[in-house]
Amino acid sequence: EYVLDADSAMLKIHTQVEWHERHVLVKAAFPLNLEADSATYEIPCGAIARTTRPQTPAQKAQWEVPALHWADLSDDTYGVSLLNDCKYGYDCQPGQIRLTLLRGATWPNPEADLGRHTFTYALYAHAGGWQAAQTVRQGYELNLPLQVKMLKTQTSPAIISTQPTIRQFFNIVANNLIVMAFKQAENAQDEWLLRVYECHGKIAQIHYENDLNLSVVGATDLLEQSILPKTDQGGTITVQPWQILSLRVRSLSAT
Repeated sequence: EYVLDADSAMLKIHTQVEWHERHVLVKAAFPLNLEADSATYEIPCGAIARTTRPQTPAQKAQWEVPALHWADLSDDTYGVSLLNDCKYGYDCQPGQIRLTLLRGATWPNPEADLGRHTFTYALYAHAGGWQAAQTVRQGYELNLPLQVKMLKTQTSPAIISTQPTIRQFFNIVANNLIVMAFKQAENAQDEWLLRVYECHGKIAQIHYENDLNLSVVGATDLLEQSILPKTDQGGTITVQPWQILSLRVRSLSAT
């Protein structure tokens, strides 16, 4: 099923397959009206550029490379990202991008991948490069679509009518920061850990906003050991390019 939503630059391809082939490899190939000397692939907490014109034996050996949510081909003015929700093998030429969809391998498991498969991949055309097009965000939204939940409440309609129509849990504002986790701290019952990473290779500033009276009170390493003194209340925090940053968060009402 090809799905093109109104006012959307993304063509989604929903696929269902009953797969029983052996020794067959299926790829989706997209020839594009652009030429790029390199392609960019998402990797954990970052992105890597690889040449589309391999010269060395090592480059030629990378006939297929892994990526997480997306790969992108862009020239100086225009680009196309190929997103996926569970398929991670890509190969790119200067004017073509391909995604491996299904394999028919028989070793070490002779029944590998047999049966029914459901997956989605998507073409996202954009102006400029993948950073300006927010390809990272588009990849996350394809994999983690917004879920709406209706909750029952005993609150009277009169009280509900006085509440704001828009509220935010914890907004870090910057477009090049991705929230990886928000969890209770291991060593403090009244604190939470907010972990983010910078995804565009550029310096980011955290200007956090929220309606829960939460404030950043420090930073930790990945073992949740404090590495910085207490930060300024409600202030600005600088995140370096590609940096993973863990922040201690506490409710001001609890202090």
